[in-house]
Amino acid sequence: MSIKAFSEYLSLEKNYSKHTVLAYIRDLEMFQEFLKENHDSEQINNVNYSEIRQWIVELVNSGISNRTINRKISSLNSYFKFLQKTQQIENNPLKRHKALKVGKKAQLPFSKEELKQVLEKTIDVNDFESARNQLIIELFYATGIRRIELVNIRLSDIDFNNKQIKVLGKRNKERYIPLIDSLIKTLKTYLSFRDSLSEKQDKDALFLTKKGLKVYEMLVYRIINKYFSMASSKAKCSPHVLRHSFATHLLNEGANLNAVKELLGHTSLAATQVYTHNSIAELKKVYAKSHPRNKR
Repeated sequence: MSIKAFSEYLSLEKNYSKHTVLAYIRDLEMFQEFLKENHDSEQINNVNYSEIRQWIVELVNSGISNRTINRKISSLNSYFKFLQKTQQIENNPLKRHKALKVGKKAQLPFSKEELKQVLEKTIDVNDFESARNQLIIELFYATGIRRIELVNIRLSDIDFNNKQIKVLGKRNKERYIPLIDSLIKTLKTYLSFRDSLSEKQDKDALFLTKKGLKVYEMLVYRIINKYFSMASSKAKCSPHVLRHSFATHLLNEGANLNAVKELLGHTSLAATQVYTHNSIAELKKVYAKSHPRNKR
């Protein structure tokens, strides 16, 4: 019962997305399975830290990354805090737990050349799906929005008069992002193909499948992966890399860090600063080429 109540708490009180809630519950169920196999119990409420520690060791030995393990333990910790809040337990067994060390992993953005290759040479816009895919790619690169934000855009969110789009971000926080002229042109091309669809089961969703259903996150990932795998040798070709490219290219061109933070929908500047390492690299190149003392 506690896990079900926790799920409702995350959905209704914390306002987490369905995807996030499922991730929390999967982590709890995975720990339950561990308890069942190793301690003949499924009662998470009664565990002690040594049992959690055993699970961590098992996860490490199975090859799961420290980052993923930390996320699973974070799910457990949130659950214990919920149990404390609802007075089901007195002490949180993870109170003194320290997260496993995670090495910083630089994620390289797509280059301008790779983006040009995809946008100008890879997609031939001649039907509904190609027009939709072109718009999805351009929208990611021109606005830096998240995948779930793109999936949830409604026709009513587009304001052609003011050349802007409304996006519903994390914690249901709204923000407005300007639309550049080239994106507006691509958007209107797609809308003309969308209008010709015989069936539209979700009439206000901007992005639809050819059957008229609202697009889903995995489909959007597959679209990005398909086109960028043709133009890039990067191991990861995902919507998040496009978001990363948006931020990095803006910063490289001299955009203000606070302005990029607002466009990305970040709550803190620290979250945006992860994109500055590429800007620093660009500055170093310019500095090396331009400084008089480096030309001897």
